[in-house]
Amino acid sequence: MRAVLATPVVVAPMAGGPSTPALVSAGAAAGALAFLAGGYKTSAAMVEEIAETRARTAEPFGVNLFVPGVPTARPEALEDYVASLAPDADALGCGLGAPIWDDDDYHAKVAALSADPPAVVSFTFGCPQPDVVTSLRSRGAVVAVTVTSVDEAHAAAACGADCLSVQGIEAGAHRGTFTNDDGAFAGHLLAELLPAVAAVTDLPLFAAGGIMDADAVAGALAAGAIAAQCGTAFLRCPESGAHPLHKAALADGRRVTALTRSFSGRVARGLENGFMREHRAAPAAYPEVNNATRPLRATAGAAGDTERMSLFAGEGFAAAAAVPVAEVVDRLRPAWH
Repeated sequence: MRAVLATPVVVAPMAGGPSTPALVSAGAAAGALAFLAGGYKTSAAMVEEIAETRARTAEPFGVNLFVPGVPTARPEALEDYVASLAPDADALGCGLGAPIWDDDDYHAKVAALSADPPAVVSFTFGCPQPDVVTSLRSRGAVVAVTVTSVDEAHAAAACGADCLSVQGIEAGAHRGTFTNDDGAFAGHLLAELLPAVAAVTDLPLFAAGGIMDADAVAGALAAGAIAAQCGTAFLRCPESGAHPLHKAALADGRRVTALTRSFSGRVARGLENGFMREHRAAPAAYPEVNNATRPLRATAGAAGDTERMSLFAGEGFAAAAAVPVAEVVDRLRPAWH
């Protein structure tokens, strides 16, 4: 396990397009542990991306899955929220998706990964069942779980995780909280959370949240992590599948980030825009809201409307550079490592 994790830089899984096989293989070639995003795609599509990545590199890499939650406890609030999206859909000339719950093809993905796993399989939004952990580990995979609190770290260790991704509130995209409640709007800064988790477990730790340069990586290692997990730092790379307008927005120094449920029904950090400001009342309903807004987001991207796109990014986004993945890895790697 330690051989697989023997790198100071982890390229985070970025669901929704940025984590391409090209990005992951480039990260692996540069000596990082890079992750494909298994979320938001079918099991078949995930398996196809794994095969393409294996064709590009013989180096170890990982795949991340979203642990499914439960249908919303507030169906009336969901109905009202979807109705409030009508003006946006009308402005874009598109419809809305069905606000339904689904498990993101989770069980089929688990079965596929258990049959032929990559070097690391990570889980976000909760812990996998112990039998899933046992199955993956029996095939030689390292199992990682994203945690946002000491309590979640205890739970992940109890389920048999081999390592933990410790996510500070500065991180971009979805908060990895086990529960979809308003506590996700609070959370801990990485500088507070990382030593707190390190004090209660001997498991290897990845540090995630706002890490954009070698000094920050070195600081995370000094605080108890074995590696820094970076996502936003790679969004503008040519190998990233992020939308060109998303990449351009990251270079806009006038922007700021904020936490929102407006796009998906789960708390996520992104570049603040009109949609986030106008839809602050989004209910805790994931993936129902995500399914409802999917065609709206896609149409906004095609129309060049960045005020209605989900521009997920962490607090350090201004330091993201439009350079190849290998150069970003070099910039992140501490000089002494």
